[in-house]
Parts: sequence; C-alpha cells; structure tokens
Amino acid sequence: MIISSIGGLILDKTVSDPNLAGIVVYTPVINGIGGNLVAIQASRISTHLHFHSIPGEVPEEAKGCYYPCRTFCGAGANHRSAQVLLLLVIPGHLIFLYTIHLMKSGHTTLTPIFMTVYLAAALLQVLTLLCIADWMVHRMWRNGKDPDSFSIPYLTALGDLLGTALLAISFHFLWVIGDQDSDVGD
Repeated sequence: MIISSIGGLILDKTVSDPNLAGIVVYTPVINGIGGNLVAIQASRISTHLHFHSIPGEVPEEAKGCYYPCRTFCGAGANHRSAQVLLLLVIPGHLIFLYTIHLMKSGHTTLTPIFMTVYLAAALLQVLTLLCIADWMVHRMWRNGKDPDSFSIPYLTALGDLLGTALLAISFHFLWVIGDQDSDVGD
C-alpha cells in the first residue's frame, strides 16, 4: 500500500501541473502492462520452483549473488519467457497508444519524440521489474514463503510506482525539450 501510495503522490503532483496534465490517460496503460507482464513472470518462476525444488532450497543456477543478466541470458524456460515478455512491451504499448489516439482520449499528440520517450520508459519499467521479480521470487522461495502469494502484490505495486515515476519524468522531459501540445490540459 505504501509503495502504491508513493506512485499516487507522484501522479497527483504531475496532474496538478497544467503543462503535464496529459499523463492521466497514459498512466493506467503503462502501469497495467508492466504489472501484468511481471506478474506472469513471477508466476512462471514460482511454478518452476514448485516443480523442481522444495521450499527453502533454490536451484543451482539461482544460487550466489544476483546479477541482471541472469534474468535474460541462458537456455532455461524462465530466461526465454523473460525475453518474450520484454519483446511484448513495444507492440503492446503501440496498440494502446494507437487506441488512445483513435479515441482522441490523450491530450498529447503522438509525435515520434513522444513515442520514443514513452516506449523507452515502458521498456525500462518492464526490464527493471523482470529483474526484481527474478531476485524477489527466488529470495522468497529461499525464505520458505510461497512467491505466488507474497511477491506479486509487491511487484505490481512497484510496477505502479516505477511506471508513474518514469512517465512523469518522460512528460517533464518532453515539456523541457519543447515537444508539447497546445491542447494539453483541455
């Protein structure tokens, strides 16, 4: 609750700035996609652990210090799913951006700069969340807790916080560099 509340405070601060009001439409999209993708990965890792080890013991490949390449590099099923989920970020967001544009819901024109900055924020969010999920699920398993029950609420809350923060930074960056619309805040 605290993690999500911090994301809410960031959103409230951003929405109160009339120059950045367009963020409201994109927040549920970035938070929803990031949270759902990381929940899928956490569940996959947890299922793999349930089938191949006992609570409190982690597989050999997950022992030792965590490093981010471990999440994406390797031949295991969890590595491949992390790669696929990361690859789904761009097409998924493009579909939602286009839908928002067609419905004339957003207060920001889909310029190439906006789309590049937005998609970079979305990729960074999911990349970070997938790495945290890999570490967190294995850590909870090592502590004897069921990661399905304990990790997913934390990961989705972190997804909300990261998504909102990165989106706020993106909108602020776009405003600073001059990629802004006259209809923002209408």
